Amino acid sequence: MRRETTNRIRFVIEDILPPILRDSKLFLWLAELAWGKHISDLAEFRARAPFLTEEAYADLYRKHPRVHAGTDNSEACIRRIVQEVKGNSICDIGCGTGALLTRICQSHPNLTRVTGVDFVIDDAAALPGVEYIAAKIEKLPFVDGEFDTVICTHVIEHVLEYQRAIAELRRIARKRVIIVVPRERESLYSFNPHFNFFPYTHSFLRAMHPVPPRYTCVDIGRDIFYMEDRGN
Repeated sequence: MRRETTNRIRFVIEDILPPILRDSKLFLWLAELAWGKHISDLAEFRARAPFLTEEAYADLYRKHPRVHAGTDNSEACIRRIVQEVKGNSICDIGCGTGALLTRICQSHPNLTRVTGVDFVIDDAAALPGVEYIAAKIEKLPFVDGEFDTVICTHVIEHVLEYQRAIAELRRIARKRVIIVVPRERESLYSFNPHFNFFPYTHSFLRAMHPVPPRYTCVDIGRDIFYMEDRGN
């Protein structure tokens, strides 16, 4: 399924259905008809977030079905990211299948270093010309300012220690940081394992505090596109 399709579904579920229905047992029953008991598992997963072990976290993600084919990014977000890449080295944190890196490389053939990071890299390992590293976003194995552009899309909403993760993205970026998160409201029952929810652009700016002088934060469809410059 494409991101654009799920965004239309999300509009109905998140913006049209009132919260009293979204959090009801009726919604849970209907959701479980579509996705089975995994909906209840996701609700319990979020409720237990502060107490989860690494094993429980990894187990949930192993069981979670992939909704989007290739990438969680919409075409509009991909085009904006490709346009805003700065410098000769890039790192995509939470690279998934490597689909975004492929698009970037097609438009920037002169890149000297292309790196993808995820805590599981099996999906991306076959792509040529890309260095893949298995690591967690909260503790990245790179020196300060190692990459010109650091990209992180649809990851921050999954990370309990998201401020630590954001600090790591900033630490390893020499020139630019690009982050994309879903513009989303929290509900008791949902179809994703998100911990953090940002219904407005200013909600995400609070998460990015302190915000540097040179930044962009805009809506692209049902996603929030954030970019900051770290240096020249």
